[in-house]
Amino acid sequence: MRARKFWVSGQVQGVGYRYFAVRVARELGLKGWVRNLSDGRVEAYAAGPARLLEDFEARLRQGPPAGEVRGVEVEDSSHDGRIEGFDIR
Repeated sequence: MRARKFWVSGQVQGVGYRYFAVRVARELGLKGWVRNLSDGRVEAYAAGPARLLEDFEARLRQGPPAGEVRGVEVEDSSHDGRIEGFDIR
């Protein structure tokens, strides 16, 4: 089990991006959360097998149809075993 944090920039607030991220993460069986940041970016934390985290990152880079992703920063993170499911914070 691995964990990563993602910071997504672009037109990613007010376009359903968090709901998109939740749907994708749940489809992949990942655990974690997603939230809006005050600077206009979206932050996500996801935990699961490395292959699925790579799939999640690829989907985050695409985003929902109404959004426009300009960049995704990724950082390995420590796994938090207390997190159940994948939710919006």
